[in-house]
Amino acid sequence: MVKIVYEIGINHSGDVSKAKELCDVGKMYADYVKFQKRTIDVVYTKEELDKVRESPWGFTNRDLKEHLEFGSVEYDEIDRYCSSIGLSWFASPWDVESVRFLVRYKPEYIKVPSALIVNMGILEEIRGCDIPVIISTGMSNKDEVDRCVEYLGDHLEYILACTSTYPTRDEEMNMRFIRTLKEEYPGYRIGFSNHSPGTYWCTIAPAYGAEMVEYHGCLDRSEFGSDMASSIEPTGSRIIYNHIRSFEKGDGDGAWHVYDSELPLINKLRRY
Repeated sequence: MVKIVYEIGINHSGDVSKAKELCDVGKMYADYVKFQKRTIDVVYTKEELDKVRESPWGFTNRDLKEHLEFGSVEYDEIDRYCSSIGLSWFASPWDVESVRFLVRYKPEYIKVPSALIVNMGILEEIRGCDIPVIISTGMSNKDEVDRCVEYLGDHLEYILACTSTYPTRDEEMNMRFIRTLKEEYPGYRIGFSNHSPGTYWCTIAPAYGAEMVEYHGCLDRSEFGSDMASSIEPTGSRIIYNHIRSFEKGDGDGAWHVYDSELPLINKLRRY
């Protein structure tokens, strides 16, 4: 069964109520929801945080980042809510402290951000958690992915084909890369991480062999947010879910069949 990951990321806009609404969408149309976790003053320099950046929550990059970042109170509430509706959640940590923060919730997975598969400090911390790991290939060459795969070893479960542009143009999707990864890394499960705003590539990824499909979800793409341009609204989530599950039913075993349902038509239509 293809695992569907509905990435909420920071599309909750710092609002726990909105995060719960997004979790409700994930419950209907996905197997997991995924967030992102950062320690702001570790991930960003003071110079980056002090830069002017107008948003609904202030006039600097710090104002924006701090508003979007959930802490213990918010994640405790998210954890309780997801448990109450029978939904699994995990997150991508962007620093060592965030790895340690997330481990407290005993997630089923940890996802290494594409930008950090070359960061040995965070990989070491993640490897020591004894939690299955997901990585994406976005913005990484083969040598970088190979080093990450070798270092994580048996802790790694999924490798997701990915292009890290937001949104990704059709010309950069390279869906056949899923098959390349399946040939290159036969000991791991291969999936697809989407940054296209449409549903098409998510729905056909399983036909290329993807065992996991991850995409950004939102309630309304017109809202403020850096990820909104590459996110998919609830109607699109329904389409992705229904098409992937239909594909699973229709993919078959490749064997030669004459189905029982065809027998009446044979009797009615066949001429010898």
